[in-house]
Amino acid sequence: MDYIKQKLALVPNKPGCYQMKNKDGIIIYVGKAKKLKNRLSSYFRGTHTGKTKKLVSEISDFEYIVVENETESLVLELNLIKKYDPKYNILLRDDKSYPYIELTNEEIPKLSVVRNVNRKRSNRTRLFGPYPNVTAARTIVNLLNRIYPLRKCNTYNKKPCLYYHIGQCLGYCSKTYDKEELKNMESEILSFLRGNDKILTDKIKIAMNDASNKLNFEKAKEYKEMLDYINILNEKQKVEINDTKDIDVFGYYLDKSYLSIQVFFIRGGKILERHSKIYPIIDDVTDELNRYIAKFYEKDIIPPKEILVPSIVDPSIIEKVTNIKVVVPSKGTKKNLVDMACNNASIRLNEKFELIKKDEQRTTIANEELKNILKLDKLDRIEIFDNAHLFGTYNVSGMVVYVDGKESKNDYRKYKISVDKNDDYNTMREVIYRRYFRVLNDNLTKPDLILVDGGKGQINAATDIISSLGLNIPVAGLKKDDKHATNALIYNNQIIEINKRSNLFYYLERMQDEVHNFTINYHKQLRSKGSLESILESVSGIGEVRKIELLKKYKTITKLKEVDIEELKKILPENVAKNLKEFLENY
Repeated sequence: MDYIKQKLALVPNKPGCYQMKNKDGIIIYVGKAKKLKNRLSSYFRGTHTGKTKKLVSEISDFEYIVVENETESLVLELNLIKKYDPKYNILLRDDKSYPYIELTNEEIPKLSVVRNVNRKRSNRTRLFGPYPNVTAARTIVNLLNRIYPLRKCNTYNKKPCLYYHIGQCLGYCSKTYDKEELKNMESEILSFLRGNDKILTDKIKIAMNDASNKLNFEKAKEYKEMLDYINILNEKQKVEINDTKDIDVFGYYLDKSYLSIQVFFIRGGKILERHSKIYPIIDDVTDELNRYIAKFYEKDIIPPKEILVPSIVDPSIIEKVTNIKVVVPSKGTKKNLVDMACNNASIRLNEKFELIKKDEQRTTIANEELKNILKLDKLDRIEIFDNAHLFGTYNVSGMVVYVDGKESKNDYRKYKISVDKNDDYNTMREVIYRRYFRVLNDNLTKPDLILVDGGKGQINAATDIISSLGLNIPVAGLKKDDKHATNALIYNNQIIEINKRSNLFYYLERMQDEVHNFTINYHKQLRSKGSLESILESVSGIGEVRKIELLKKYKTITKLKEVDIEELKKILPENVAKNLKEFLENY
């Protein structure tokens, strides 16, 4: 702490960025400040709560970069976050790209839901959205495709398909379609997607009445449901604004060290959709909001013409970073929209707070408890392994990864073991060697803990390989009882009993279930690729002659599974027939 105090004394009170480091020299947080000295000093005085408290407990050093102004510091901060991906900035990483509705700009257009809209944008001029709710986007596309006979196929068939015969396609592949009708359809669809639904609702009403007059009440009911959906959509979108340009509205609410952000997407004078985000706050609320808005438009999203923000946001900084006009409204309809977004952010946080706290207890707090029980310095990353085989065949392993108490699915890995043999220890040796040789060779992130689904034998096998590679990674095992249920941890040759009603027990059980299911699914994938011939070759006692006889008679795995032992005994000895039946039951 004396080292930190001495270093703080040299920090200037100028704008800049700072990087917090842990004892291993790894950057764990990147922030910015108008006055670096004041901001950095605030971390090391007074008491903190929540994520800030946890961050401060891990800080062993810090670095800083002085810049000319706040805009430069925000740009630098975003670049440093992108470069180092610090664990305490991870909260901004999990926002996914949004889907859009696209009417393709082709001679024969097609209507679909698309993502990755910023890739090859030159040809993509008729995009509408974004739609954070992908179900709503798909429902709208399905509705329009049912009303308008657009092209449904990706490639033209040689003759008209089912859609043509049921009246949902004009038969574009036959080249006999009415070009004027197609042009009118495009115009009506574009009008609806831009916010004018009158033409579409009128068309549906005419079709509904026509179906009713023809006593086709089932079809009339279908049209009625379409109208109801459009009316519900309009009710949700209702907003009084005489501005048809694309506008995004940001609102926020801060309570109990959590920041709730609400974004309205206004398109064609209507609220098209909304997006919300809640996360524990570490920095000053203004800096958090500035960072979030600036980073929001780094994603695969088409920028609006204008952004409306609360008064705590500095519009000039956001404008320079995003190249979008930013307005802080002080009165009128636009101010009401910002207030409405803030009010919705408050409602959202109050609704979700208990669930958020419960999730935190199940993940980050349980992870912290595991760290303390095992007496580890840190526990940011856990890698868990499990093996699966079928009587020594289709031998596989799976690895799942937890980062800060939550699944990191992009890091999951599958391993096909080189030797088909019922030997859990050598399987564990092989998978551990392959994984951590690559970690060393490719300079990948090392875990703070390896968990194996097994007892002392598997732990020793894993530990031997880790030691032979010159690594120092602790290894623990998840011990099961006679009912195959998790009941304890094995670590350093000690059995650590875990309270079965505790969050830690449920955390370990979730990890064990996750790795087991992941590995078994991979095992099933490989098995499904196997042929009947390879199955017969795997059963002891079935030689070439018997194999050919079984293949001729049953031909498929499904047919062979339906055969009882008495039937199999006509070809196989009783013990071999039983082995085959048992093999097939587990297949």
